[in-house]
Amino acid sequence: MPMTVRILVFAGSLRTGAYSIRTADTAQRELALQGAEVTRISLADYPLPIMDQDLEKEEGIPENAFRLGHQIAAHDGFLIASPEYNSSIPPLLKNAIDWVSRIHKEGGKPFHPYSGKVAALCSSSDGNLGGVRGLYHLRSVLMNCQVEIITPQCSVPHVSEAFDENGQFKEERLRHAMEKVASTLIERARMLSTRVEI
Repeated sequence: MPMTVRILVFAGSLRTGAYSIRTADTAQRELALQGAEVTRISLADYPLPIMDQDLEKEEGIPENAFRLGHQIAAHDGFLIASPEYNSSIPPLLKNAIDWVSRIHKEGGKPFHPYSGKVAALCSSSDGNLGGVRGLYHLRSVLMNCQVEIITPQCSVPHVSEAFDENGQFKEERLRHAMEKVASTLIERARMLSTRVEI
């Protein structure tokens, strides 16, 4: 019997009513439907100061960075649903990724939260491109952190009109795209699993 894959899901926005949160909702449902054990978090629960190496030198890596790092380490993979800010990554999301990347040890032992992880990326925008331009940058940043990024992604254009009253995608094309993202993430995460139990 294949192992149950554990996937962490979060959005790159905290804004009330953010479409990236609704996109993350859709991803969470699809991953669960395909048999993954899904943990949903909000970056609001991991507030962090702006990444600052002087601050890191004086006070160390913030506890919330370690908490977020433990969440990543405890899962086989993760999915980020991100908005696009000026064709790039929201500062909230970039800051969180950067802080976790600074973790190299804990309690004197090596600890690399991103090690062996696989990720899927989704985006949303009211424009024609669905926020896809921001994902090029997000993909590059995560690859630099040694995260493997699956090729399929789901970008939701005209997002204010994309969901029905049940929070599902209206377009079959988008439903198929999310199904492909979920199945590929589960398959690849199962293959590469290095999760650390917490």
